Amino acid sequence: MAGMLRVSRSRGALSGVLLALLGIWGGVIPLVGPYVHYAYTPDHAWTFTAGRVWLEILPAAGTLLGGLILLASRLRPMALLGASLAAASGAWFAVGSALAPLWTNTVAAQGFPVGGHLARAMAQIGYFAGLGVAIVCIASVALGRLSLVSIRDANAAERPSAATEPERSTPEPVRTPMRRVASTPAPGSDSPEDSAATSDPVSSSSTTNRS
Repeated sequence: MAGMLRVSRSRGALSGVLLALLGIWGGVIPLVGPYVHYAYTPDHAWTFTAGRVWLEILPAAGTLLGGLILLASRLRPMALLGASLAAASGAWFAVGSALAPLWTNTVAAQGFPVGGHLARAMAQIGYFAGLGVAIVCIASVALGRLSLVSIRDANAAERPSAATEPERSTPEPVRTPMRRVASTPAPGSDSPEDSAATSDPVSSSSTTNRS
């Protein structure tokens, strides 16, 4: 059963890479987006505010960490933990700005998108809602794949147990004592017993004649 806890790295490799990239995007784009006028207020690059830290930098770090854990871990519980952390971070990207008034009096802790109608819509998608939905979808796929034990995982878990099982000693064959079997003399061949038996009557008859 302990072997079932192990999982191949290829199971969550693609999801881990995608989550890591999305985490990097979510943490870097608020700081460099103002260079291309793709930003929320304050429209200044490399400017840290409380809203950016709690609503963008923090969930981005959680997504990046979850993706790296999912990518590197070969233990199923650790990989599930990484995928769950990424899913929670993606959900925070999507709903964090709506929950921000619970702990701050600022009207919009995340700021306001700058630019025209299309630029503001793309900023809302790329910064919060769309980014969070994409992270949750990828993390959910990874959770589904990791929660199932495939035939390959079961076979891989059985190989170490079969290798560590002690070899059975083969019983030694029973050696039966060999019996000597008297061989029957071939016709016309005189054995020592036959020659002794035939010589006695001859000697006795010659002794009788002499007497």
